Amino acid sequence: MTDTSLEDLPFLRRQARTQRFTLGAPKEFKVAPDASRILFLRSESGTDPRHSLWSFDVVSGEETKLVDAAELLPGEEDLPAEERARRERSRETGGGVVGYAVDDAFTVAAFSLSGKLHTLDLATGEVSVLVDGSVVDPRPSPDGTSVAYVRDRRLRVIDRATGEDRVLVEEDGEDIAWGLAEFIAAEEMSRTRGYWWSPDGKSLLVERSDRTAVPRWTIADPANPQAPANVVAYPAAGTKNADVTLAIIGLDGSRVDVEKSGWEYLAAVHWSAAGKPLLSVQTRDQRELRIEAVDPADGSVEVLHTETDRHWVELAAGVPAWTADGRLVRESAADGDHRLIVDGVAVTPPGLQVRSILHVGDEVLFSASEADPTQIHVFRTEGGELRRLSTEDGVHVGAGTASLAVLSSWSLDRSGPVVTVVSGGKTVASIGSHTVDPEVVPNLTWLTLGERGLRAALVLPTGYEESEGKLPVLLDPYGGPHAQRVLQTRNAFLTPQWLADQGFAVLVADGRGTPGRGAAWEKEIAGKLADVTLADQVDALHAAAALHPELDLERVAIRGWSYGGYLSALAVLRRPDVFHAGVAGAPVTDWALYDTHYTERYLGLPQEEPAAYEHNSLIADAGDLSRALLIVHGLADDNVFVAHSLRLSSALLAKGRAHVFLPLAGATHMTPQAEEVAENLMRTQVDWIVRELSGDAVKSEENA
Repeated sequence: MTDTSLEDLPFLRRQARTQRFTLGAPKEFKVAPDASRILFLRSESGTDPRHSLWSFDVVSGEETKLVDAAELLPGEEDLPAEERARRERSRETGGGVVGYAVDDAFTVAAFSLSGKLHTLDLATGEVSVLVDGSVVDPRPSPDGTSVAYVRDRRLRVIDRATGEDRVLVEEDGEDIAWGLAEFIAAEEMSRTRGYWWSPDGKSLLVERSDRTAVPRWTIADPANPQAPANVVAYPAAGTKNADVTLAIIGLDGSRVDVEKSGWEYLAAVHWSAAGKPLLSVQTRDQRELRIEAVDPADGSVEVLHTETDRHWVELAAGVPAWTADGRLVRESAADGDHRLIVDGVAVTPPGLQVRSILHVGDEVLFSASEADPTQIHVFRTEGGELRRLSTEDGVHVGAGTASLAVLSSWSLDRSGPVVTVVSGGKTVASIGSHTVDPEVVPNLTWLTLGERGLRAALVLPTGYEESEGKLPVLLDPYGGPHAQRVLQTRNAFLTPQWLADQGFAVLVADGRGTPGRGAAWEKEIAGKLADVTLADQVDALHAAAALHPELDLERVAIRGWSYGGYLSALAVLRRPDVFHAGVAGAPVTDWALYDTHYTERYLGLPQEEPAAYEHNSLIADAGDLSRALLIVHGLADDNVFVAHSLRLSSALLAKGRAHVFLPLAGATHMTPQAEEVAENLMRTQVDWIVRELSGDAVKSEENA
């Protein structure tokens, strides 16, 4: 798709306006029980941030807009604080209808738009407003007669026929929440829900969280000193988490508290007609994970499975769950590979790394990587066999069910996804995607580097020829656990190509700790985040240069955000022999300031492992800075607080080490979305790197 409004804009502004060329792609697919139609969200175009709700007829291929977000909300959204926080945790940058839920029979859909609770009658198309504001996470009962939602940190239920609206549990205290996922669950465990309907619709399993003991941190707005500070509950490493418990609340007013068997973290919940509610819970040290079944009658729990590891037990998305005939589905990495386990039996072979369980019904739909971790494919079980549903090379995002799957397929051959509907192993339909074509073809070389076979991509300027001479090198990593940059999709290399076209050889490398290569690979970072992840970037650089003499190792810079920002600062502090300049965006500089679940997984409790925290943090290294460092941080960041960058900057100043600090007023951990700011922030980084590398080259010549 093209958009005439973008034709005269430079790439960076087009990228910001299109939200990295993802607007217009369909998402959030739900398949009707009879497989006749598919609901999904999609914005009108590749530049419209407002998502509407659509229906796709599988037989006719006809698309119908069910909810027009622009028509319902022509102006700006007014979001409750809890919804803004939920979107920050899930990195949701779109607007309009960004989430919805349906009843079991597909008769009604519920969604929140600008804080108002809307329902859609899927038979008549009628849209109703049930609650006028401050609504978070509305979900219909399985029979569609009621809708539950959270308002003012309390779970409520409204009867669709009578309009009776009541809070389910009356409890005083603003630190108490019923029905909301606490910060750690949403930020680190990918659990964004805090309540679950019973299959019969007569009760709900509800999370109660109490953040009273969680430390309070303050986020001020220095650009607007008249504005009050925002005080948040932030569980930093070694401090108290929110106290999370569960209760089964009946619509008749009954309450059964669920036994808490010594766990700290509630990772996942599943409740279907095939069996009792399932919990996945972890101990504080994350070395033990248990799957428990809850008796709704008295709240007692039965342990169905326990898995332990000397480092940590990795969480898997989409499990535990019951199949339709009552078999337990889970994931295990006990033998080194992430394997799908059904009824106690591994159904995936060694070497196939399960990424996510997408749906569990009669069969299981899941995603996994085979020998190549740069590709992700979608599979389904068929009795005791497996069938791969995705056919082309690339990254495939699956949804729907095993019998009617929706694949969003991204590849190196094109920008944007191709969205297909697969039944019986065959493509039966396609759903339209309206993403903007960035008209960028990366000048990309795929690499496997060094003795560890590091997956990397080298991006050179468009049309570059070796006769043009050597190029300064810019490393552009994330480099930390749980995230990959080197994936076989063109969209992953649009920004690297723009950077390359500014006159760099851009190297993107995934090291140890990144997913797709098994548990042993992931856990090599245990206790030594700094040493392992930095060593892999250095090794990737040197191995790439050995293959590509156009890389000038006398001019090397590194840039990154979040963990990538930490890695960039680490690089210039500890390997000045390799790196000549670094841009550290929103870096973690002191791991004692980061949250419990993430940090303690890799470094343990700071009270017990103080040496690990000191070695892996950056503050003590401030006196060693001898290279150029630019620090960038959003002042409203509630994930990696600006205290990280301020403490590093203060330590550098105390040691007399020159550096540059660029604060971003009003910016959270998500990179700025305003077009002008997004463009100028990137250009500022590149211009700074060019100046510093040029100055470093001059100094080298003078010293020679």
